Amino acid sequence: MLINVGSPDKAEVWPVYRYLTQFLNDPRVIDLPWLARTLLVNGIIIPLRVRKSTGLYRRLWTDQGSPLITSSSELAGKLQKIAAKHETIFLAMRYGHPGIKEAVDRIVNVGFDKVIVLPLYPQYAESTTGSAIVAAELELAAQKFRGEVITIPPFYNHPAFISAFSERIRSYQPETYDHIVFSYHGLPDRQVEKCHPGISISECRCDLAFPEHGHRCYRAQCYDTTRLIAGQLNLKFGSYSVSFQSRLSKNWLSPFTDETVIRLANEGKRKVLVAAPSFVTDCLETIVEIGQDHNALFHLHGGEKLQLVESLNAGQAWVNFLGSMIREVLSDRMV
Repeated sequence: MLINVGSPDKAEVWPVYRYLTQFLNDPRVIDLPWLARTLLVNGIIIPLRVRKSTGLYRRLWTDQGSPLITSSSELAGKLQKIAAKHETIFLAMRYGHPGIKEAVDRIVNVGFDKVIVLPLYPQYAESTTGSAIVAAELELAAQKFRGEVITIPPFYNHPAFISAFSERIRSYQPETYDHIVFSYHGLPDRQVEKCHPGISISECRCDLAFPEHGHRCYRAQCYDTTRLIAGQLNLKFGSYSVSFQSRLSKNWLSPFTDETVIRLANEGKRKVLVAAPSFVTDCLETIVEIGQDHNALFHLHGGEKLQLVESLNAGQAWVNFLGSMIREVLSDRMV
C-alpha cells in the first residue's frame, strides 16, 4: 500500500474545502489540543484560506487532474508490472481519494495475509509518515485485518534513493548553474524540538554531519539527504544550500526558500537550480510554489533563470528502487 499525501478531487471551492478540512484537522498535522485546533482550523484557517487555496490548485490542475494523483497512479501501475504474481500494489492517499479506507476494503475483501505499508515520504515527520502509518494501522484494525503488517521505514539516506534523485538532478547539468538550492517542506519549530527535548532549534546542530545530541530528527534527515546527494554529484561546498518552504509562520524551520531565492538574486546569482528531495511526486509545493511563485520572486530581484528539478514521479529508477526495497523487506521476513 503506497501512501501519498493526497489532493482535492477538483480545483473547486467545495472539494478544496473538504480536503483542507480533513487535512488540517489531523492532530498530527496541527498538534494543538482538540478544542484549540478545532476553533483555529475550522473557524479561522479554512474560511480564510479556502478561496486562495482553490486559486492555487487551479494553477496546478491539468486536463488529467491533479499531477500528484496522476503521477502516483502511474507509479503504482509501473510497480505492479514488476511485482510478483501474488502481489498487488494499492495506492492510497492520506487525505482525499483514493483513500486508505478504500485500499483496505479491497485488501480485506481479497483476503491477503500480509500488508506492506509504504509511506512515500523520504524523511520522517510525525505529520507525514507518522500520520500515514497510524491511519493505515487504525483502518486495518477497524476492518479486522488479521494478517501481518509491515511498515517500510524512511529512506532519506538509502543509496538507491540518493542515486535516483542525483540522476534526476544531473540531467539538468547542475555545473552550468551559479547555485543549487535543496528545498524541503518546512515544519513548525516545536514539532522538530519534540524529537530532542530540551534542545531548541537555535541550539540544534542537525545541520552538522554529527549532531551533538545524536538524534536524526526531520531537520537532520534533510541535511543528511543533501550531503549525500551533493557528494554523489561532486558539488563543491558553498555551491549549494538547504532551505525550507511552505511555512505558515516565522516559527518554522529556516532558512526559508523564498528568502533564500531573493538573497541569491541580490548576491548576483543569475542561474539557480532548485531540487526538492522531500517531494517524490510533483505537486502544489513544487510546481506552483517553487516553479511559479519563487521563480517570479527570483526574476523580480534580478535573477535570470530559476529552474525546478522535476521530481522522481514515475521515473524508472524510482520504480526500480521501490521494487527492490519491497523485495528486501520480504526477504528479511523470510529469513
